[in-house]
Amino acid sequence: MKRSIYLMIVISLLIFAWSASSLAADKIGFINLREIMDNSNAGKKASDDVKKFVDKASKEIKDAEKDLTKMKDELEKQSSIMTQSSRNEKEAAYQKKLRDYKLLLNDMNEDLNKREQERLQKLMPGISKAIKVIAEKEKYTLILDVATMLIPYYAKENDISKRVIEDFNKMK
Repeated sequence: MKRSIYLMIVISLLIFAWSASSLAADKIGFINLREIMDNSNAGKKASDDVKKFVDKASKEIKDAEKDLTKMKDELEKQSSIMTQSSRNEKEAAYQKKLRDYKLLLNDMNEDLNKREQERLQKLMPGISKAIKVIAEKEKYTLILDVATMLIPYYAKENDISKRVIEDFNKMK
């Protein structure tokens, strides 16, 4: 009986020592995908295309806001001297314009999200390749993205984002 207890303790200690030494050999790296996409040459070019769209969309949205504000001001100023039917017509026109404005905002947001997804899909194969090359060369077991995961702490010296950007730029 004592012999089997000692044997189990020895086996447990061996398993613990083996697992602790294998964990010590694991190397975990970190990247910031958002930083890589924003600071790589290809990412900057793709960002410029998205920024052009955002600028154009912002102008359209501001114009629509001005029209709405103008209609609302006219409605408020003239409501006391208007007949009920003309007030109802102007309110209906304002509500229609407001619905159109909300639809415009939704369409722009959807289009912006679509463009961001396209940018991500366009850049990810090259970024993944650069990450894989570095990970295999430097024997990383795991690479985590700090931009998309909640990681309260990570060692900054294990952040390979800048090297990924450099390698990705060289590929392009």
